[in-house]
Amino acid sequence: MKSGKNILLVDDHMVVRKGIELIIANQIDKCTIYNAENYDEALEVLKCSPLDLILLDININGVENIKIMKEMKSIQPHIKILVFSSHDEKQYGLRYIDQGADGYLNKFCSEDKIMEAVNEILSKGNFYSVAIKEKLLAKANKKNYSNPIDSLSNREYEIATMLINGFGNLEIANKLDLQMSTVSTYKNRVFEKLNITNVVALSDLFKNSNL
Repeated sequence: MKSGKNILLVDDHMVVRKGIELIIANQIDKCTIYNAENYDEALEVLKCSPLDLILLDININGVENIKIMKEMKSIQPHIKILVFSSHDEKQYGLRYIDQGADGYLNKFCSEDKIMEAVNEILSKGNFYSVAIKEKLLAKANKKNYSNPIDSLSNREYEIATMLINGFGNLEIANKLDLQMSTVSTYKNRVFEKLNITNVVALSDLFKNSNL
């Protein structure tokens, strides 16, 4: 790996940022590492300093902001973004890539996996696991690909999967720290977007989804 890379770490937990900074600094010579604990700080760094890579926690202080990736790339179009999240890769990885990420890495991965992802995305421009590659290939090979589930936001998708797994509105509200009325609104929005009326139909739709 070439030295002199500029990397921005965006995470609301200082311990996480410092841990990743130590791992990367020990592996890449003369690497300049910037830190941001929220999206506003990250955008300020982008406006002032040329960067090669952003390791991005897509969920800051409990608020997910997928649109931030497009905003970041509007400032520095050639920047590479590696989403660093605790969400399940099989469920969310491709969704993040479709929204502008150049790779996805789970927060519970090993130090070696972190460096594998960083090195690959800096040298090749992307980092895709085998599971993500299979999904991308399936999507590319399907003519006129259209998956209604893709119309769901990540929060809607999250609630939809919880409904399928048997969670009620109150359980979902407690687990996600939301109001019951908010969960009901999301649930209705999911049903409306997918043109269904019950959880059984929702489950069947997810099972029949090609991805």
